[in-house]
Amino acid sequence: MICIPVVAATQSEALQFIARSAGLADILELRMDLLADGNLKELFAVARSAAPAVKILVTNRPRSSCAASDEQERVALLMDAVSRGADFVDLELATATVWREKIKTLISANQDRTRLILSHHDFCQTPSRRELARIMNAAVRAGAQVTKIVTQACTREDNLAILSLIPSARRRRHDIVAFCMGDQGKMSRVMAPFLGSLFTFAALEEGSESAPGQLTVREMRQIWQAMGREAACR
Repeated sequence: MICIPVVAATQSEALQFIARSAGLADILELRMDLLADGNLKELFAVARSAAPAVKILVTNRPRSSCAASDEQERVALLMDAVSRGADFVDLELATATVWREKIKTLISANQDRTRLILSHHDFCQTPSRRELARIMNAAVRAGAQVTKIVTQACTREDNLAILSLIPSARRRRHDIVAFCMGDQGKMSRVMAPFLGSLFTFAALEEGSESAPGQLTVREMRQIWQAMGREAACR
């Protein structure tokens, strides 16, 4: 599956972005931390109207401030997304346990319509395979329904380390999203779904990438078609 991140600075821009990308995506990621005036109700309505089958992932990354009130507000938005029936919410594995538990409790109260992604990002390097396995185990123990581990590829070999997590997770019947960022990590973005990653990310167009090394939807599908394997990733 392809997840297209909605990268917009304002609600109006986000609504236009959704209208253009919903029909191309399997999943839309609403990056609420990038929106100055985000309104979930309206975003959900437009997404569902544009493509009823598209899944909605809501992400709200921490801002620079570490104030407790900011964290409460950040998590409250994710809880609102759960209440509105988001298909996924993404919460950082490093988030305090109290907030993780609040979201898990709400998901359960809403009959598990939403799946909790616990994510870990390393923007500097790809750790050792042993450390990557430790991170995945920590996410599983913390209650992740989907684990997301994304690292920076400094060498091509880093792709092999991150992709090795996928068959390991599948043996445990645990859903995972795993790939590398950066120019050296592009191959992992392409190959991850073939190994069983739940989805991969692709930008709607050049200039709308949410992370370094992100291919466009067109580029991703052209590569898959050349490999004769796109049907396997849908």
